[in-house]
Amino acid sequence: MNLRRRRQQRIQRSIQSAGTACVSGWITISALAAILTGCGDKPKPQPPPPPKVTVAQPLNQKVTDYLELTGNTQAIYTVQLVARVAGYLEQVLFQDGQIVKKGQPLFAIQRNTYEDNLRRAEAAIAQNRSQLQYAESQFARYSSLIQDNAIAQADLDNWRYQRDLAEANLRSAETQRDLAKLDLDYTLVTAPFDGRMDRRQVDPGNLVGSGGSTVLASINQIDPIYVYFNISDHDLARLRRRARGIPGSSDSRNWSVQVGLPGEDGYPHQGNLDFAAISLTTTTGSLLMRGILPNRDGGILPGLYARVRVPLEQKAAFLVPEVAIGHDQQGSYVFVVNEKNVVERRSVKTGPAVEALRAIDDGLTGKEWVVVNGLLRAGPGRHVTPERAGQ
Repeated sequence: MNLRRRRQQRIQRSIQSAGTACVSGWITISALAAILTGCGDKPKPQPPPPPKVTVAQPLNQKVTDYLELTGNTQAIYTVQLVARVAGYLEQVLFQDGQIVKKGQPLFAIQRNTYEDNLRRAEAAIAQNRSQLQYAESQFARYSSLIQDNAIAQADLDNWRYQRDLAEANLRSAETQRDLAKLDLDYTLVTAPFDGRMDRRQVDPGNLVGSGGSTVLASINQIDPIYVYFNISDHDLARLRRRARGIPGSSDSRNWSVQVGLPGEDGYPHQGNLDFAAISLTTTTGSLLMRGILPNRDGGILPGLYARVRVPLEQKAAFLVPEVAIGHDQQGSYVFVVNEKNVVERRSVKTGPAVEALRAIDDGLTGKEWVVVNGLLRAGPGRHVTPERAGQ
């Protein structure tokens, strides 16, 4: 009986374990089925919206076409001051780099020798004048005596000769006096014009002007000041289309020029073209030209690099921001958005710059919507979401 009871208990435990396993398996299968059923019902992901770009229509206004060149400034006059007489340099009457006026004393050379030479020349004049007066009186006396045959003709001719010789000696003495005055004046070296002095080349106490010309210093006139630049034959043809002749003629004041220097924004200096070379350089095909600028404060120094701009003519053009223009091997281009919000590449020919804008000479009609911001998100054939500038 006990053996039978134990066998029945083992059978019951086996049935209970099998039931529990079946229930767990059913739950697992049901859960997996539910998961698979849920995955099948999930919606497909939507594509991202087209990128946003900022668009604007070209601005239509008149712009000035320019020739943009480079050149250098140069003093209108440059003079080397030399010692014209020999002597010891006694004084330097200016500071190196000083602005001086015309006629201002700059150097003083030993004067005593030339003062003595002037006094000697004046004494020679007095001596020759006395001789002339005596010869004239003697000639007059002998002229009256010859009428009475009281003297020989040879005596009268002798006093005529003495009178003429004394007169010639007086003129020679007066010339020597004038030369002595010049030499004395040359001992004081003055400024030939208003300008700026370079540093002195000779110190006081040195002998100058002996055995040749001694350069004492240099002086520049820099108000006004020149700017020289070269223009190609192609740009020269554009310039001459204005039908104003060649700079340097009577109407040269009609040719304006604008200049910008290192460290300056734009072209703040205004002047005029006043000279063009008579022929082009055959090796480079360029023509030397010159502009003249006011320089009252002396701020423009000779030898500065200069940006030169010569206005040609005013014309109507479309303007777009400089950042909207791209460049590749095919040339300059802009991106425009058509009525379907698709980006198109439009080749353009650029013109002069107007502040942050650039003129478009060819390639736009003015009705296009040009991409001005977000160019990296745009590309030919790409759909975009345009937003008009200012909205």
